[in-house]
Amino acid sequence: MASRACDGCDTNVSIAGGIANIWSQESRPTEGIVLELGDDTEHFLCYDCIDQLPDDREVTAADVAAL
Repeated sequence: MASRACDGCDTNVSIAGGIANIWSQESRPTEGIVLELGDDTEHFLCYDCIDQLPDDREVTAADVAAL
C-alpha cells in the first residue's frame, strides 16, 4: 500500500490505491482522506487530525496549519 504525509501532523499514513503490495496481499486500512475545506483548499489529513478540527464552524486552511 502507498503512503502519504498528513498535511496536519506530517506523519506518513497508508492510503488506498496503487499496486505497491499487490503480490503480498497485505491488507491495511486507509488512514486518511483528502478534504475540501470551506476556503476552497484541499488537504490530505489523517483521521487523528480530522478529529481535532473544529466542528462548530467551517474549517479552513488556517485550522489545518494550527494542527
